Amino acid sequence: MTRDEMLACLLDRRRCWATRDVAGLVATHTLDGEIHSPMFGIVRGHAAIEEVYRKLFEVFDDMTFDDAEPLIDGDRAVQPFRARATHSHDIFGVPATGRRFEIQGALFFDFVDGRIARERRLYDFTALLVQLGVLKPKVSV
Repeated sequence: MTRDEMLACLLDRRRCWATRDVAGLVATHTLDGEIHSPMFGIVRGHAAIEEVYRKLFEVFDDMTFDDAEPLIDGDRAVQPFRARATHSHDIFGVPATGRRFEIQGALFFDFVDGRIARERRLYDFTALLVQLGVLKPKVSV
């Protein structure tokens, strides 16, 4: 797989994130692709991947996703990102808080035949929960 093919796939993802095109995002993954996520655990296959994207856009309906230039090595890529949104719907039994959050992280991709076979999402999930008010930080003096 070439660097240009990987970049084309990642550009498709950027367009799909911007337009909330769930079907387009799913299409960037292989049929048996996996997502490893702090929020959703490990999901496999297009149906489960589709549910992850639908849930993200439902719970965080104003989410913006800004990605940086990916680092590519062979059939792997790492893409730094920043996401911002408002917690506007229930998730995991937690009622909507209406709070804004911002997280930074990285997406690790393994590509096969021009598509993402595995996506590992790395970000501070605890910090997200603190920003939403779900967890309270313990301040020591």
